[in-house]
Amino acid sequence: MISIPSDLNPDLVPLAFLLGTWEGAGVSDFPGAEKCNFGQSVTFSHDGRDFLEYHSHSWVLDADGNQVRPLESESGYWRIDKDRKVEIVMVRDQGIVEVWYGELADQKPQIDIVTDAVARTAASGPYSGGKRLYGYVKSDLMWVGEKSTPEVPLRPYMSAHLKKVVTPEEVAEMARNLPDMPDDGIAFFK
Repeated sequence: MISIPSDLNPDLVPLAFLLGTWEGAGVSDFPGAEKCNFGQSVTFSHDGRDFLEYHSHSWVLDADGNQVRPLESESGYWRIDKDRKVEIVMVRDQGIVEVWYGELADQKPQIDIVTDAVARTAASGPYSGGKRLYGYVKSDLMWVGEKSTPEVPLRPYMSAHLKKVVTPEEVAEMARNLPDMPDDGIAFFK
């Protein structure tokens, strides 16, 4: 269920489906890098201004689904204009800063973005740019990313399926909105 916080900047209402913390798993595979399954936690938050704050942390998973080591971290700011154009400024732990542009699809919670500018530190690995697709599907957040380097043309490299983390406050709100149950609680199941 998508809820729109009362203090959300009105410009951000089309991006309200992203709000919250999302956790799940995915696959990473790119030439020259270790192919692996990964876990991920993503948070989209707001403070009333005209942007969403974004933080993502991922880690390599072993065959049993246990965390092995950090994989990637990135942070940024997401904006949208009245024409549904999305712009993102993102910083990655590998020493990469990106500007992304794209748009929110018409009549569905799907965002396509592509890098417009990339800056790298001397310590970062080769990277030329990327594309991403984010979608809200059956109450889950899914995404797929593509990237390119000077040696490798644009190709898929990561994708994940994330479920929204429900906070204790959200559980309490859901409980307040449940219909009254019979006193014994059992009649509800009959």
